[in-house]
Order: sequence, then C-alpha cells, then structure tokens
Amino acid sequence: MIRADLHVHTSYSMDCQTEPAELIDRCLEMKINCLAIADHGTIAGGQHLQKIAPFSIIVAEEILTTDGEIMGMFLSEEIPNNLPAFKTVHLIKEQDGIVCIPHPFDPMRSSAIKNMKLLEQLMPFIDVIEAFNARSIFDSSQKKAIQLASRFNKTVSAGSDAHSAAEIGRFCMEMPDFTGKDEFLHALSQGKLCGQKSSFWVHFRSTLNKLKKN
Repeated sequence: MIRADLHVHTSYSMDCQTEPAELIDRCLEMKINCLAIADHGTIAGGQHLQKIAPFSIIVAEEILTTDGEIMGMFLSEEIPNNLPAFKTVHLIKEQDGIVCIPHPFDPMRSSAIKNMKLLEQLMPFIDVIEAFNARSIFDSSQKKAIQLASRFNKTVSAGSDAHSAAEIGRFCMEMPDFTGKDEFLHALSQGKLCGQKSSFWVHFRSTLNKLKKN
C-alpha cells in the first residue's frame, strides 16, 4: 500500500512558496510516497519533481476555466487557463489524461464548480471527483461531492491542497501501488481516506504568498 496526497502545490504556483526540495523532505517525514503535483496553470513543477523525487509523482495541473477549476492528471502538455470547461476536458482527454473535479461545491472558493447542471453535463468526461479536500471548511460541500460521485459511479480522491510544506499529507489516500493511468484509477477505487482537515488559517498563508510573489 502507498500513501498518496493527490492535490499538492509547489513554488511553481502563484500562491505557494514550497520549493521542491522542501516538499520532498516533508513527504519523507510524513511517509507520503505518491503525490499529484497540481500547480495552478502549469505542469512545470510536476515535471521537475518527477525527475528528482524518490517516489511516484503524477504530473497534474489545476486549470482555471471560465466555469471554474478542473484538474487534469497524467498530463504531458500544459493546458491554458480561461477556456470553457468542455474545451478544457477535451484537451485533457486528447492527451489521454484523467479529468478530476477539485473541491466541487465549496462555498468559500469562487473558483470551485458549484453548478450542478454543468457537472451533470460534464459527467461523461469526468473520471474522479475530489470529495475530500483538507482546505474545504464546510462538511456540506464534502457531502455533496460524495453524493455526486455515488450517483454517477465516479471514483473519489483526497488531497491536502497543500500550499505549504506543513499541510502535505493532511488528507491522503491509502491505496494499492499502481503503474500508469489505468492502474491508478483501479487502485484509487480501493483506496481509504486518512488524515484530517487543515486549519482555516492556511488560506491566509496562500493570500500572503500571492501578495509576496506579486
């Protein structure tokens, strides 16, 4: 079994200052041995870590569409922001990637997709719904995400959404090891949630990081 944090940011994101070396050290300390690096609008951080990390790295990207954020996983090419959701999922599938919906229904995030009709229309293209995000404050959004996944028979994932090293592993999945995209989905379907939510105050750290970078 592995411990996978399936939503992590690095200094390649505009609101995170965690350098790759610091991230690796923290993972080794927390016994996390699989990460999905989902930086905002870039896959460069994931590609870099894939070369240097002593554990499995999934190259992902958190993409801001005109309809809200969508995560592409197992990507080989960067996908631009500010495209419609349907165009974005098409570009993910075009490179044989996995479509994940991060933190759906979260009322505290303007970037979260909350439109149920849109999500229902996207379902044929969605592979994973992130039901457990350590930064999501309200249990109601988690409950809605689980219900949506159950209704459409979709696999759920968990991630810390870490924007600092201390957050890594707050939520993770204990799951069988895998090789490649197809094995990943099967392994994830057998996964078990572990960890606990992050403090509300971590959101202020992201804002501070963004201001420092600007």
